[in-house]
Amino acid sequence: THVLARDQIGSGQRRDLRRERDAMDLQIGDKIIHRTFGLGEIIDIQERIINGAQTHCYVVQVNNMTIWVPADIPGQNSLRKPTSPEEFIKTMEILTTPHDHLEEDRLERKKHLTDLLKDGQLSSICRVVRDLSYYKHNAKLNDQEKSILEHAIDSLLTEWSRSINIPLDEAQKSMESMLQTQTNL
Repeated sequence: THVLARDQIGSGQRRDLRRERDAMDLQIGDKIIHRTFGLGEIIDIQERIINGAQTHCYVVQVNNMTIWVPADIPGQNSLRKPTSPEEFIKTMEILTTPHDHLEEDRLERKKHLTDLLKDGQLSSICRVVRDLSYYKHNAKLNDQEKSILEHAIDSLLTEWSRSINIPLDEAQKSMESMLQTQTNL
C-alpha cells in the first residue's frame, strides 16, 4: 500500500471530489479501518499528481495524523469499512477456536504473522491475536512478536468497541475470556 505524507504529494492540479463517490462507496465523514493505522475518518477525497500521474486519494484522519491513501491502485487499497456488529460477532469466534501452529524459526514466524496482517481483515487480526496469545503461554515472545501482538490487540479492541458499541475495557475483558477458552483447548 502507498501511504503518502503531505510532503510526498506533488503540487500539480487538484480536483476537489467532495461530492463524488468512489468504487468502495466511501464518502467524506465515513469511518474506516486502515490496515496499519486502525480506525480513522475520511476527511476529504482528492485527485493529486503523484509521480507524474493523476491519482485518486482518500485524505484520512487517524488519531492526530493525516494521511493520503491512493485509491487507484488495483488490489492495493488499505482501507475498509468497519465490520458490522453481526459480522463482528461471527468473526470474533475465531478467538475461541484451536490455534494454528506457528513456525519454530523466529524469522519464518514473523513473516507468517506480518503476511496475515497485510490484508487488514478482521479475521486475520483475530487469528494473529489467538495464535500469538497461545504461543505466549508456552514460550517467551521476542520484542517483534510483542509489538505485533500489541498492535493486533489494539486494532481488534478498537474495532470491537466501535462495531459492538461497548467500552474498550469491556471489549478487553471479553477478548481475554475468549482467549482463555482457546488456551484451555
